[in-house]
Amino acid sequence: MSRGRLAADLGVDKSVVGRWVTGAVSPSAHNLTLITALVAKRVPGFSSLDWDRSLAGLAELLGADPDGLPGLSRPPAGLPIAILDQIHAMTALRGAAYEGIFRTTRPYIMQPGRFLHDHSMMRLDPTGLLRLTMGTGGTVVDGWALCLQNQIFCICADVTSGSMLFGIFNGVATSRADVMDGLSLGSALDGGRTPTATAMLIERVYDLSDDPAEDDRRFAALVAQDPVAPEGSISEELSTHLARDIGPTPLATGGDWLLRMPLSRSLARGPAYGANAVRSR
Repeated sequence: MSRGRLAADLGVDKSVVGRWVTGAVSPSAHNLTLITALVAKRVPGFSSLDWDRSLAGLAELLGADPDGLPGLSRPPAGLPIAILDQIHAMTALRGAAYEGIFRTTRPYIMQPGRFLHDHSMMRLDPTGLLRLTMGTGGTVVDGWALCLQNQIFCICADVTSGSMLFGIFNGVATSRADVMDGLSLGSALDGGRTPTATAMLIERVYDLSDDPAEDDRRFAALVAQDPVAPEGSISEELSTHLARDIGPTPLATGGDWLLRMPLSRSLARGPAYGANAVRSR
């Protein structure tokens, strides 16, 4: 049964089922009763007491192969972070809002004055965290998007060039993240692998479906596109938002001393606000 079908039969949103499947949250007592009744229609004699079985025992009752269920061996979080419990709690609460396929816009490090569009996909992982996959121009990035407070902290590995990437982005308070922005830090692909920080805009282009394989195919097709933004496709407002002057001289006239993305100037306040600054696609 697909997530969409289960959600429809139970009368809940598909994202709720997604959080159950990944283990990010557990069904409420009411929803567990509905699930039990649904299973009982397909497995005669099934009752609420069967949820107390071991996972292997439950798999056997349902006719599943215990050896083929990855959920029987929950993978470790893998990130030795002191506040990982807080990240897990916030991800369980807000993680579903950030699941989806996104397009980023950022200044092109190697060609001043031009911009790049990466594509990224965030999906809740069995670890209870948001898995982040990103790609552009043959580069593959894999890592984590960590929910904390009202921000998203990204820790990723560029598996193509063998370097690390980091990011801090302003999150949203809505049920679905459509527009976000923040700062990314990585190594430029020059001879010295120069540490470089850039501002970045993130816009949702697709929601995830209940078919992960199809989502992967759609994401791969986007990653294969030419990442360089066409000349003139970036509005003056967005260009100014992402590539601004910083330092002593701008500071003296009311500008920024450091590269920042304050919430007061953030586009992470919903699709309507972001669309005013973003060029047509």
